[in-house]
Amino acid sequence: MAEGRGSGEMMQAGPSLRDQGSDAFGEPVEREVELDLAKYWAMLMKHRLLIAGSVLAAVVIGLVITLLTPPTYTAAATVQIDREATRVLDSEETGAADLRFSMEFFQTQYGLIRSRSLAERVIDSLGLAGSDAFIEQMGGEFEAREGETAAQQMARRREMVIDLIADGLDVSSQRDSRLVEITFSSPSAAVSARMANAIAENYIQSNLDRKFDASLYVREFLEERIAETKAKLEATERQLVQYADDQQIIRLEDSTNAGTGAQRSLAANSLSTINEALSQARVDRISAEERWRQARGASLMSIPEVIASPAIQAMVAQRVAVEAEYQQKSSVLQADYPEMVELQNRIDELDSQIRSLAVSIRDGIRAQYEIALNQERALQSRVNGLSTDVLDLSDRSVEYNILLRELDTSRQLYDGLLQRYKEVGVTGGVTANNVSLIDRAIAPKTPSSPKLPLNLALAFVLGLGLGVVAAFLIEALDDSITTPGDVEEKLGLPGLGNIPLLAKDEDAISALRDVRSPFSEAYYSLRTALQFTTSHGAPKSLLLTSARPGEGKSTTAFATALNLSRTGKRVLLVDGDLRNPSMHRVLEMDNSQGMSNFLSGSAELQGVVRKTPFATLDFIPCGPLPPNPAELWSGDRLQVLLDQALAIYDHVVIDGPPVLGFADAPLLSSSVEGTLFVLESRGTGRRQALGALRRLSFARGHVLGAVLTKFQANKTRNEGYDYSYDYDYGAKSSSEVKGRKS
Repeated sequence: MAEGRGSGEMMQAGPSLRDQGSDAFGEPVEREVELDLAKYWAMLMKHRLLIAGSVLAAVVIGLVITLLTPPTYTAAATVQIDREATRVLDSEETGAADLRFSMEFFQTQYGLIRSRSLAERVIDSLGLAGSDAFIEQMGGEFEAREGETAAQQMARRREMVIDLIADGLDVSSQRDSRLVEITFSSPSAAVSARMANAIAENYIQSNLDRKFDASLYVREFLEERIAETKAKLEATERQLVQYADDQQIIRLEDSTNAGTGAQRSLAANSLSTINEALSQARVDRISAEERWRQARGASLMSIPEVIASPAIQAMVAQRVAVEAEYQQKSSVLQADYPEMVELQNRIDELDSQIRSLAVSIRDGIRAQYEIALNQERALQSRVNGLSTDVLDLSDRSVEYNILLRELDTSRQLYDGLLQRYKEVGVTGGVTANNVSLIDRAIAPKTPSSPKLPLNLALAFVLGLGLGVVAAFLIEALDDSITTPGDVEEKLGLPGLGNIPLLAKDEDAISALRDVRSPFSEAYYSLRTALQFTTSHGAPKSLLLTSARPGEGKSTTAFATALNLSRTGKRVLLVDGDLRNPSMHRVLEMDNSQGMSNFLSGSAELQGVVRKTPFATLDFIPCGPLPPNPAELWSGDRLQVLLDQALAIYDHVVIDGPPVLGFADAPLLSSSVEGTLFVLESRGTGRRQALGALRRLSFARGHVLGAVLTKFQANKTRNEGYDYSYDYDYGAKSSSEVKGRKS
């Protein structure tokens, strides 16, 4: 026996995420969203015919297009593009090396191959502008227009050929290499090979032409610049010479920087020379002054110059000899002896000469000091005079220096331009090229397109993708409540039961009498689920309502009351739909008196209760239809009914009216212990159900859960869900009569 699931949905394992959803009343709540792969697979199985049809249609269309597409032949010529051309001379230009070592260089080359100028060069080299054969071979057709001149027709033909070449041309590089494939596609294999080779050859030649044109342009540019610089250099030299002559500025080459071209003025050179002499004179004066200071304060014979004088030393030696002779003879002769007197006179004479020579040496030291002092003063005076001249010359040399710097700059620029012109003249004839042809294109044997297997595979993938997208879109736009899982997912309510759809030849009463039927078993499962909705079991007072009429609400109310009574409980079934009652027709009872009489106060409970064929189940019909049912329900008689009935019965089950458009159901829901929400499978929309639940919530009604009626398990199983109602004792599925008023 298949019991109803308490949650009403299949739980599939999978990774969970946090997501913002909504509860049964549309309020945003955060909940876990499970990545349910089985659910997605079931959805795909549900729309498998749509997906299969999309795949089949795409494959058929792909096959037709492939068979109708004319074959295209592709030929490829391979060229090598070096990042830098072979350097023949050291002076060759390498300024673009940084660019060539980047991908920008190769992208530039690809752009040159696809350029309009190269296409025009190919057209001119092959004479394609006037060739109708080439246009026809490329699958085009040229039609002359009335009133066009020959020149206009030729221009339009040329534009057509350029467009055909651009459409057929493609450029691609081989990975991790400098080899580039130039491919051309056309309906003719011979044309493809001829055009690929022509494009490669013209690209190589155009690269050489650009180099030659660039060299020629540089030479012409340098010639103009050299002429301008030379004229400016000559004018600056004349202006400099004229200014130097006017200001009497004489410049000499600086000997300290010989060979560098540095110049100094005559006054500056003289000042430098005299200043060096002054420095030396100052040194000499200081030395002479020091010698004179020492000689002036010392005794004559202690002066170092006197002691070092050879004449003084000779006279001192001579005196020592005479003194020695005098002393030797003094022991024999008297002092007044003529020979002794003569020796004494010679000694005195030598002393006088020595002193006189020492004085002369000291005077010479003083004379040297005075000469050095005078010389220093004279040089200092000359330096002072030249300094004034140099400062004055500096004031007059400001403009001269400006002209001189301008002359030096012009001379350097002229020399550089002249040297560069010579280098360009030498390298201009060098024809080294960084592009070379590696493999010529040959006519292909087989067409490159269309490729039937590839096209069919792409069509299959495209059709599958479109079918899956369509399936997801249909599911996203499907707002109906179809499966028990939708009850929990779309409404946030627990699913208390799933009631199968009866066959057209069966009615609800007969199906409920057969306790083994899937229909009866489903309501048994609903009764079991109700046992767990409150702490004391099934609610004492229970309202059954739906969003709209015709969802099986009345049948569910009767079945719920019947199954509760089968447990031995006393149950009162109340037809609370005072607008469109149907329960009295289901039970085939009189409707002359009922709830409308009790609510209006014209009858009591015992007067409106009817016995049913079921022992513990009593019934209160609707009674006469009142003009305003909402006013009756809003009175206090409803609570009186519930109090009196629950004093006699264990359960009161009210078959209420639909929620949308009426105030009856919210009033009833606020008075009973629990409300059971009835939904028709594939009939009730999510927004419609949420609107009804929101109204019940505003009335403070306690919605226990939802029951899904008219559920077609066989269709759901085909769609990938498994809600089985097959039983071991072979009960067959039955169906509730469609169109019957619940």
